[in-house]
Amino acid sequence: MTKKNKLTGEEALEAEYRRVDHQPLLDAFGIDIADSYLRLALTHRSFAHENGNLPTNERLEFLGDAVLGLSVAAQLYEQYPSRPESDISKMRASIVSRYGLADIAREINLGAHILLGKGETATGGRDKESILADTTEAILGAIYRQHGFQPARDVILRLFQRKIDTASAAGRHLDWKTTLQELCAELKAAMPTYASTSTGPEHDQTFTATASVDGKELGTGVGHNKKLAEQEAAHQAFLHLREHPADAAGSAATKSAH
Repeated sequence: MTKKNKLTGEEALEAEYRRVDHQPLLDAFGIDIADSYLRLALTHRSFAHENGNLPTNERLEFLGDAVLGLSVAAQLYEQYPSRPESDISKMRASIVSRYGLADIAREINLGAHILLGKGETATGGRDKESILADTTEAILGAIYRQHGFQPARDVILRLFQRKIDTASAAGRHLDWKTTLQELCAELKAAMPTYASTSTGPEHDQTFTATASVDGKELGTGVGHNKKLAEQEAAHQAFLHLREHPADAAGSAATKSAH
């Protein structure tokens, strides 16, 4: 494309936005979102900066974070009347954490819809915890701006209800490495081990970590530092073992044999 025919930032934004059918995403949220709000909510700063410093989704993210926090806090308050503040505070933090938001984002395939710069796209940005979480909050902020608090709250409670219902058990643990270790002990399995690799320049590295139990790789995580990557790997391994406890049977059987 010649310089004369090069798209402006706004034209590039519109073209990239129109490249994907966003109706499945709207169906997942269960509410109409005007193109102007949805387009902004999906615009990650990497795309904005590569196309002439367009507006990003960060202001909507800020708003969505507040709406999400209040909606979940109020529901926990009503749903768990006998739990002390210390418990429901931890439960809320777990539900609205980066991991909790990224779980929801993956369930609705949000990554395919995010407008990312070339660099983020090349380094797996569509599945990064932080990008998925931030974009989810931005969309909730857009829903609040367009429809008001009650419809936004209804969307949040529908998307997060399963996490709210199980928060009494999951909310005690904010450290997934500790949580995985406790589950392994409960299953009489070997303690988890971790391995990690990194890519990219020193000032902007991306870490990939794996969590293994008795030599079986059960979880993988990606993050901007080793700790975050290992936490996500532990989270994925925990979810796997919780659903498939027999995968820890080998190590338990080995222990019993000795």
